[in-house]
Amino acid sequence: MSIGKPSRASIRPFFGFLHLLFYADPTWLDKILVLVGCIAAIAAGVPFPLIGIVFGQLVDEINTATCNNQTGSRNASEEASITPKILLLVYIAIGSFACIYIHLVCWNLASQRLAQRVRDRYLRNLLRQDMAFFDSLQAGEVSSRLNGDIQAIESGTGEKVGVALTCVSFCVTAYIVGFIMNAELAGMLVSLIPAFLLMAVIGSHFVGKYSVKLSGCFGSASAIASEALSHVGLVHALGANTRLEEKFRDHLGNAREQGIKKATAAAVQAGLLYFIAFSASALGYWQGSRRVAASLEGNDNATIGEIYTVIFILLDGAIVLSQVAPMLPLFGGAISAFERLRKDIETQPSIDNTSTSAEKLGRVNGAIEFRNVDFTYPSRPEHPVLNGISLKCEAGQLTAIVGLSGSGKSTVASLISRFYDPQLGDVLLDGRNLRDINIKSLRGFISLVQQEPSLLDRSILENIALGLVNSPPHAHLQKTLLSGVLARISEDVRGGQDLARVAVNTGSEIVEIVRLVQQAANLADVAVFIDRLEYGFATSVGSSGSLVSGGQKQRIALARALVRDPKILILDEATAALDSASEQRIQAAIERASRGRTVISIAHRLSTIRAASKIIVMKKGDIIEQGTHDQLMGLDGSYADMVRLQTVKTDDTTSSSRTSLDSRDTDFISSEKQTLTAQEANCAPPSDTPNTNPAEPTKGVVIAGSIRKTMLPLARPYSLFLILALFAALIVGGQYCASGLLFGNIMGTMSPCNTPDNIRSRGELLSGLWFMLACVAFLANFTSWAVFGLISERLIYKVRNLSLHTLLQQPLQWHESEARNPSMLLEFITKDGNSLAGFSGSIIGTLFAVVVNFMAAIILSHIVAWRIAIVCLVIVPLLLGAGYMQLRAIGRFAIKHAGAFSSSIGVTIEAVSNIKTVHSLSIEDEILQTYRRSLRAPRKEMVRQSFKTNVWLAVANSCGSFIYAFAYWWGSKNIIEGRYTQTQFFIILIAMLVSAQLWGQLFTLAPEISKAKSSISRICGLIELGKDTPSARGDKASPDYRFGEKEKDDVEALAESPLPASTQGGASVVFRDVGFSYPARPGIPVLTSLSLSIQAGQFCALVGPSGAGKSTVLALLERFYSPSTGSISINGVDISRHHGAAFRDDIAYVPQENVLFQGSIKFNIALGARPRHTPSDEEIQVACKLANIHETIIGLPRGYDTECGSSGNQLSGGQRQRLSIARALVRKPKLLLLDESTSALDAESEKALEFGLERAVKGQGVTVIAIAHRLRTIARADVIFLVEAGKVVDQGRHEELVQRSESYRINALHQMLG
Repeated sequence: MSIGKPSRASIRPFFGFLHLLFYADPTWLDKILVLVGCIAAIAAGVPFPLIGIVFGQLVDEINTATCNNQTGSRNASEEASITPKILLLVYIAIGSFACIYIHLVCWNLASQRLAQRVRDRYLRNLLRQDMAFFDSLQAGEVSSRLNGDIQAIESGTGEKVGVALTCVSFCVTAYIVGFIMNAELAGMLVSLIPAFLLMAVIGSHFVGKYSVKLSGCFGSASAIASEALSHVGLVHALGANTRLEEKFRDHLGNAREQGIKKATAAAVQAGLLYFIAFSASALGYWQGSRRVAASLEGNDNATIGEIYTVIFILLDGAIVLSQVAPMLPLFGGAISAFERLRKDIETQPSIDNTSTSAEKLGRVNGAIEFRNVDFTYPSRPEHPVLNGISLKCEAGQLTAIVGLSGSGKSTVASLISRFYDPQLGDVLLDGRNLRDINIKSLRGFISLVQQEPSLLDRSILENIALGLVNSPPHAHLQKTLLSGVLARISEDVRGGQDLARVAVNTGSEIVEIVRLVQQAANLADVAVFIDRLEYGFATSVGSSGSLVSGGQKQRIALARALVRDPKILILDEATAALDSASEQRIQAAIERASRGRTVISIAHRLSTIRAASKIIVMKKGDIIEQGTHDQLMGLDGSYADMVRLQTVKTDDTTSSSRTSLDSRDTDFISSEKQTLTAQEANCAPPSDTPNTNPAEPTKGVVIAGSIRKTMLPLARPYSLFLILALFAALIVGGQYCASGLLFGNIMGTMSPCNTPDNIRSRGELLSGLWFMLACVAFLANFTSWAVFGLISERLIYKVRNLSLHTLLQQPLQWHESEARNPSMLLEFITKDGNSLAGFSGSIIGTLFAVVVNFMAAIILSHIVAWRIAIVCLVIVPLLLGAGYMQLRAIGRFAIKHAGAFSSSIGVTIEAVSNIKTVHSLSIEDEILQTYRRSLRAPRKEMVRQSFKTNVWLAVANSCGSFIYAFAYWWGSKNIIEGRYTQTQFFIILIAMLVSAQLWGQLFTLAPEISKAKSSISRICGLIELGKDTPSARGDKASPDYRFGEKEKDDVEALAESPLPASTQGGASVVFRDVGFSYPARPGIPVLTSLSLSIQAGQFCALVGPSGAGKSTVLALLERFYSPSTGSISINGVDISRHHGAAFRDDIAYVPQENVLFQGSIKFNIALGARPRHTPSDEEIQVACKLANIHETIIGLPRGYDTECGSSGNQLSGGQRQRLSIARALVRKPKLLLLDESTSALDAESEKALEFGLERAVKGQGVTVIAIAHRLRTIARADVIFLVEAGKVVDQGRHEELVQRSESYRINALHQMLG
């Protein structure tokens, strides 16, 4: 049974591999490349065994010459008969060079083209998937598929396939020749084939099994790293580095276990290879010696030449076949990577976003109706969201949906856009079921502005123009929009040209697009801030829109929705991030824009929907009331309660200055907050920074470090293992010289000059030694591979942990400067870690063994016959030179194009993280085109490089034949002259020339070695950077929580003095003349001499228009950045000049974008606790009750163990917001920073939350600083700071500001509801 299973398994990978080679619609060129590659590779294996026949004849002649020398009779014709055979060898070598070069180039190109096709197909299919697929996708999964898996496919289908085919064809030809020469002996040695096959099949079964498990564990680890790097600011504010690193370490630990098992399986495989090959030699020579003895007695006609030919080429065949072994894991890896990708690629979405079937819409009125709709999210089937609701939205009217957070409002928007289908009931548009309408056509008439709007990493012009891509009235612009010409125009404008002029020069369609974009921008109030930006519409918004403030982002998203002039406009909290004045303008804009179209507005700020023709009130998935504002106020039910909760009444203030705490306050917050989160979250590369030239793709990464200084201390604990592994590799290196000595002696023994009895007895002795060598080779190879594998897995585990630790230690300022972005930093862990893993284990052992073999062969040859050895040596530098040239070429190429591929992977990851936007705008094709354009340049370069690089590889691989020809010529000359015997000649032949073949093999590993070298030096640079950050300087007390900026090292080194014991209660905060601009945009000041002073225990509110610098104040308090001028003190300590990050332990921060990490609710809340304190379940529940989320969590099937999903996507916006407040409260802070902390909440949740917050902060005297746009919160503040254009223009209580400040008054009046 045990044999049956693997043999079935062995066929499957083979067909799997064929399927992979011709996957994803190959063109005729791809098929020709594979075909020619196969033919050339097979042809390249034929010459060597043919050379074996010539060798056999030469051996007979050389033996005759030796016997003649011994008897003293010399023959002049000996040399004449040897020369033509040697010339024949030279011709065969030239043919072999041509075949090798052709197959290398063909396979190289075929694998690159295959990788491109698979990437393309994967992305295309990814963009087809419905939202349910993305809900269950882990954060780093796409990146590890595109980086790791495609890399695995490329290296497993490249020139290694050609090399493997050559080895197999060599082996087959060897057997054919063997049977022709001496069928009986060859028949005995056939046993090699089943032995090799069994070993390969069973071995690769286990290697494959462990590889799959390993990549699963590593996928989970990289998901954690990806989320942490995308939200570095938040990780710092929470001090969550240690907890996230611990989780990362757990997953990596599992990956390490699987890796060690995989290395052991591969080690058994490697050991058996040599054992089988050498045992077969023992058998062959024992039988051969008996044959030769018999033929000398006249009972057989075997000559030593025939025996030599059969054994030599079969043994050589076995050794060459053994070269396939290191490649088997690569092929296995390629197949398992392909299976993983194929599973995703062949997933059929239930809602196919790119389908062309179903009815296309002609005219649309825009009447929407829900009939008894039941809905549950596929990722949480046990938690119903809508319970049989029915509603109608009249065509051309404004319908508003309000209600508690988590009541299903955003779900209604998702169902109208058909991101999901309801489980029961129907959604109808103008009386037609949405399921019967073509999705693309449906979405062409709908514009959705999401609660958390997302922009793509392009210019504002391109972002707004994306709204036109699937717009029926603008179908004639489709081609221009997909062509990438807008990106070039933005480049030109950033280069100093005028937008209007560039547009006119480019063509009429571009002029029309620019005009439409400008109109939409005016409608959405974007024009207000566009002029203030350095490049106007050509300004890049950064990754996920991180370089513009929250309010600006929301307006750009609104412009993008309006540009296509949609029939149905869905606004999901579209103005939550705006201050009241902007909101009023937008509100007016929406009213202007909504004439004649259906508008569905989901809002928590009830002032925005007062004019709606119908207001629908939802609660827990049911509709409880509907009607106009006046009707609902008359009912005096839920809606009337919400309105009362939201009305600003100044006389409430007596009740408590702090209940206000959190409500509207959050509103204010959001606006500019986003500048920060954005910056903080995504560390976006500012595309407006002048472009560096492509020759330095490493801009902004890390300076490569010294490998010796960094890696030695890491490897030191394993020095005993290392010594053992090197000792084993030493023996592996010596095994070829040992086989050379045995072979030479056997050749001498079987000479016709000896007596038959002597031949038999010496033959038995030497065959016994061969078998002994087989056993030693098994042990040595097994030990070397297994121990190197163990060391390498442990080292990679350490290195990956250190990499993440160092990255999370760097200040936010570092993450945001020099065009760094999260996906680029994640590559340290995924891509560089993978290269290191690919290189370490077996390859280091092989490398060392080959070097030892090289030394031993040279020394041995010179001892045995220096005249022959010294001449053979001349050719070795040629071989090494070719290898070196190839290494150099590959290295330079890899550096050049790392940048290009990372930008294309960036496009993909961005599309996946903003998938809702991509689907709602139907820009799947646009994303694909952008992706393909980003690959065009590197693809051309790849082709040129393949032709250049492989010349050297072919030279390195075909040198062997030339050396053989040369050696035979020189050897035979010396033997004829009587200087040496054939024994000495054959020892050198095997020792030097088998080694020469091995050196050729060494250079096929060149790509892995060069990839690994640059990866290691990058990783070392990163780890060294970690040593420079103060926390690594022996602050044992808090190893992970201190990360100082580089430029302050000296200060921080001195200033790690203990913080002054903080007074009981809150913290006092003073800003003195603070000036600041973001590192990504040093030319644009955000704060200009801002001063404010807050007493301990006060509740203070920051208000002001979007982009005024409010969130920046909070970012500076957390010391994400250092101010350019002025000082910031907390409790009298200047945090910008002093201390590590220990002051953050007393600060809790609720960012505007409520980021949750992958893991359970309990894990997420625990992240907020003070460093080095694990909160009890009770503490967590208390925090959740205060944040008014406890009941909701208890209602979930798994309670606190419910998974939040990637970035918290399993929870509603309001639930995420309350969880992030609970996370802040679990810390029991002295200073609480709330950035728009209730923008996603309805009035009722907000009220409950307010009371909770009041309880939390009251008795403790906590200082609260809130950014809010909802004035009801602000009305209760002890002090309100009005921030405009980066400075405090007024401060006071609500009543005072209403009296004296015009802009404040406008805001307040806007929020007074009747």
